[in-house]
Amino acid sequence: MKSPITTWILLRGLTREQGHWGQFAAEFAAGMAAPNVVALDLPGNGQFYAQRSPCSVQAMVAHCRKQLAQQNIAPPYGVLAMSLGAMVSAAWGQACPQEVAAQVLINTSMRPFSPFYQRLRPANYGALLQLLALGASALEWERAVLRLTSQRADSAVLPAWLAIRSQRPVFRANAVRQLIAAARFRAASTAPPMPVLVLASQQDQLVNMQCSVALAKQWQCAVRVHSHAGHDLPLDDGPWVIAQVKQWLTAVNTAV
Repeated sequence: MKSPITTWILLRGLTREQGHWGQFAAEFAAGMAAPNVVALDLPGNGQFYAQRSPCSVQAMVAHCRKQLAQQNIAPPYGVLAMSLGAMVSAAWGQACPQEVAAQVLINTSMRPFSPFYQRLRPANYGALLQLLALGASALEWERAVLRLTSQRADSAVLPAWLAIRSQRPVFRANAVRQLIAAARFRAASTAPPMPVLVLASQQDQLVNMQCSVALAKQWQCAVRVHSHAGHDLPLDDGPWVIAQVKQWLTAVNTAV
């Protein structure tokens, strides 16, 4: 992969949208010297919050490809994605390898490489069920998500997330459909034909870090582990993410 990637696609996870990247998208564009960084929303999130979320990751891939075609953004792409978004990236790379030049998968979990109790830590079952079943307020929902996904004590994050939610709320039914899509998704046993980097957080309170390790072992791809970040690794330490991607791409190009 000697030629530089000129377009990077950013994909968030369950019930999250492009606004949740915060400053990371601009920092990534600057750090990677990428002329085009495009953050996409999955159906039911962000600008598509009024749409029905599909119950399959493959349908989410189709939605992403349609967005890019409508914006006349041609492949190949580099894809940086986390959690559910990383499942979308993995499915995309398998189905359309000519479109994905490289992918960075952050704190994800996929069948059949990891058991259910690692893919979603059991300690969180009660909290998530309460949020989904009892109709938590916006404050309760975002505060719980922040607690589960971040180890960073930043007082500015919660107000920013509440503002996003007030403008583009995620409906409970869509959150459930996204959970179903994530639970149903099954990754290919063999790695996609493009370079893959897996990034994981040792202090991820939502998904066991071993899910990322197992994926990297199965696909025989590079893996890097952050010692103290939470599930939302780009939020907790964006500069570290950017540094790992740059070092990895340099190594990939050197090895070619």
